Amino acid sequence: MIDGKAIASELRDRISSAVAVLKEDHGLIPGLAVVIVGEDAASQVYVRNKTRQTREAGMNSYEYKLPEDTSEGELLGEIDRLNNDSNVNGILVQLPLPEHIDESAIIAAISPEKDVDGFHAVNSGRLMIGENGALVPCTPQGCVILAKRHLGSDLSGKHVVVIGRSNIVGKPVAMLLLQENCTVTITHSKTRKLEEICKEADIVIAAVGRAKMVKADWIKPGATVIDVGINRTTNSDGRAKLVGDVDFEEAVEVAGGITPVPGGVGPMTIACLLRNTFKATCHQNNISGIDV
Repeated sequence: MIDGKAIASELRDRISSAVAVLKEDHGLIPGLAVVIVGEDAASQVYVRNKTRQTREAGMNSYEYKLPEDTSEGELLGEIDRLNNDSNVNGILVQLPLPEHIDESAIIAAISPEKDVDGFHAVNSGRLMIGENGALVPCTPQGCVILAKRHLGSDLSGKHVVVIGRSNIVGKPVAMLLLQENCTVTITHSKTRKLEEICKEADIVIAAVGRAKMVKADWIKPGATVIDVGINRTTNSDGRAKLVGDVDFEEAVEVAGGITPVPGGVGPMTIACLLRNTFKATCHQNNISGIDV
């Protein structure tokens, strides 16, 4: 079992220590602004967790709740204000947004230097060419950290199969693993003989959004499995249950290491958001030498 909760807790502790040094030596406290539009229940819970963990890390947390009928222009105005607020080092607009708002326009409006989600085209481009200073999407960061904790810091030569090609997880995690000198195969809904390709992998990253799609016989014995999926299903007794993209009960008997759902990748995502906020603060103030 790869314990994402424990590894995320260790990362948050390192971030808290780094924030204390930043405050003591430079008089700076990182500030994260989270903007949420509407009343989506899952988003509300997620934002509360982000706010709590931001404050626990010693950072300033700014939360902006806007009504469902907020116009795209009004939201763009709010982002412009936060872009120009020196107390705000990171900006996150909680997705999904109401249908009348163009998500791509909102992401593009966030300053790349404050884009702690790592979704802006500038940060995507920086990641693609391996440029230092890019703010990298949080979930892919977490996947790589989990893999390295299980397999060691040197992933050179490992064959990684990524299931899913989204801009949020699949593509950026592939780029990060290429930088770790892995051989990466990106698969998707049109990939032929997907099961056979997966059987060749030393590391499987499942990020496709289909409950229990990856079965035990897809996995090479001893392979490392990082399950990004979060799918809501119902038990036989009618109770709701969260499951991943991997059939955990089967795969745990074959894999050399596997992340559970929940408790695997999820906790790492918020921890890496705090890491990005800290890195953004240092970059904006030309501070180096404090690593997290």
